[in-house]
Amino acid sequence: MKIIFAGTPDFAAAALAALLKTDHEIVAVYTQPDRPAGRGQKLTASPVKTLALEQNLLVRQPLHFKSSEDAGIEAQQELAELNADVMVVAAYGLILPQVVLDTPKYGCLNIHASLLPRWRGAAPIQRAILAGDASTGVTIMQMAKGLDTSDMLYKVSTEITATDTSANLHDRLATLGAEAICEVLADISTLKNYQSQREVQDEALTNYAHKIVKSEAKIDWAQAAETIHRQIRAFNPWPVCFCQTDANNPPLRVWSAALTNQSHSKTYGEIIAMDKHGIDVACGAGTVLRLTSLQWAGGKALNSVQILQTQKLNIGQILS
Repeated sequence: MKIIFAGTPDFAAAALAALLKTDHEIVAVYTQPDRPAGRGQKLTASPVKTLALEQNLLVRQPLHFKSSEDAGIEAQQELAELNADVMVVAAYGLILPQVVLDTPKYGCLNIHASLLPRWRGAAPIQRAILAGDASTGVTIMQMAKGLDTSDMLYKVSTEITATDTSANLHDRLATLGAEAICEVLADISTLKNYQSQREVQDEALTNYAHKIVKSEAKIDWAQAAETIHRQIRAFNPWPVCFCQTDANNPPLRVWSAALTNQSHSKTYGEIIAMDKHGIDVACGAGTVLRLTSLQWAGGKALNSVQILQTQKLNIGQILS
């Protein structure tokens, strides 16, 4: 098949890499325009663009596909001239109007990192961990107008373990998504079969994965240790959970933690024990969370032993 691929971050690059190993022809790759990145704010290509250029693929980076503007109409026409059988979309970042969705012969397929209709929207991986979901997965859907509301063609699931962070769950889902799209696009007959058995999403089961904002990463020690533990895992590697040691110092970043079987009757946020295994902090509902990796402003993330060596924290100190 002749495939147009549209995506931007690493999650999408995994799917493009997998499709490049098939017999399909990638006729063009669409990705977001280069963005400033790093301390120097140098214009940087997306992971998808980087891979596409390495493979000598045609790369296009339109700002939009709006029919109300000449640039959008031109982008629509260029896409139509590719005469593709199907367009694969994975975390592309642009809204595709109906005229674009209808352009490829077999339409556009989206790789979404959740088991729809649960966790439609921008941050399905983080929201699944935050909610304490036992599992998540990838859904391949036939794109139509609406945000992740389209008919589902194929699903694959994975367990969310007690140690999963957004980082490693993202990588696992990227691999599953790559495998899933290759399964659906094994050949035209297979694609048609999945499309003929498409499943409509049950609107009664939907919820929305709102975009993550940095303020959500502030730890509230009045919450139970399990809730805070999920928060720390969900916001690793971004925006990273944080708390205050006192009002005069920058926030202390919390990279990892572990649940304990301890109980307490102390003040929320109070450090009740410290050793080479971690920093035990009193949390809501009489629970205790053990912090195992911390980062002070201007420094690097430290493990439990290194934290003790800094002598910056003390038993009885209140974190806020």
